[in-house]
Formats: sequence, structure tokens, C-alpha cells
Amino acid sequence: MLAAGAFMMLFCKPDVKKIVKSPVMEACVVSITCVFGVAWMSDSFIAANKDVFMQVAGSLAQVAPWLFTFILAGMSALLASQGATTRAIMPLGFALGINPWYLIAMFPAVNCLFILPTTGPALAAVGMDRSGTTYIGKYILNHSFQLPGLVMVAISVVTAFGLVSFFA
Repeated sequence: MLAAGAFMMLFCKPDVKKIVKSPVMEACVVSITCVFGVAWMSDSFIAANKDVFMQVAGSLAQVAPWLFTFILAGMSALLASQGATTRAIMPLGFALGINPWYLIAMFPAVNCLFILPTTGPALAAVGMDRSGTTYIGKYILNHSFQLPGLVMVAISVVTAFGLVSFFA
């Protein structure tokens, strides 16, 4: 991508001042800043409080292993990354002795990074939307990505648990 951008700059001679002031560029800069800032902060938070998370997750997993799904969803919202959530939280599931088939069924819950409107794509979508249909509401938990995302994750997890109970 960098090479393509360099070739465009050399051969097409675009007006760089217009690019920098465009809504797309502004949305991209905000998104990149939020992604790196939130990811770094949340990764530090998890590392500092790993013992507390292990204790809470352990008590929930002893009551009902499927409740670990909510740990995955909540941590995904805080970490704002499926990869970071998987790396930080899934080993806890194995350490707690949760059936690996159940962990696979719970895996779609790591996609709950949309719960808090802090991800780069969400902020970019709001910044670039001229129609007004993409929004972050008055309250933190009422934005246009939330309901479709929650429905998707719920259906995915329930379907996965159904498949696990059928095949495993």
C-alpha cells in the first residue's frame, strides 16, 4: 500500500493540502489514534489485573462454564481487539478446565469489540457518514452498531453450542 501511495504521489501529482483536509483523512487519523491508544491502555489494564480476572472468571466457570462467554464479550469490549482478547483471555479458559469444545463455541464472543464505540472502524464510519444513520448516541451504550452486533454474537454462540452438543 505504501508503494502504491508513493507511485500515486509521483505520477498523479494530487493536491496534498486537499487530501489532508478531507473528511476521510480526518476520520482515519482519529481512528488510528484511538486504535493504538485504546489497545495499549487496555492491554496494560489486563496485565495489571490478571489475578482479579482469573478469580472472577474461575468463580463464573465453576457455576456454569457457558458464563465464560460473558467474560470473553466484556474483555473484547475493553480490549477492542479479537486477537488481544483471544491471547489474553482464552488461556484462562483452558487454565480453568473449561471443555475446549465449549471454548470453541464461545469464541464468537471475542467479536464484541463494538459494544463500546471506541474502535477505529466505528469512529471512522461515524466520521465519514453524511447521511446521519451511523451515530454514537447520547449514552455510551446506544450506538448504531450495538443491536446488530449483539444479535450476531448471540446467534453465533447459541448456534455453536448447539453444534457442539450435537457433534461432541
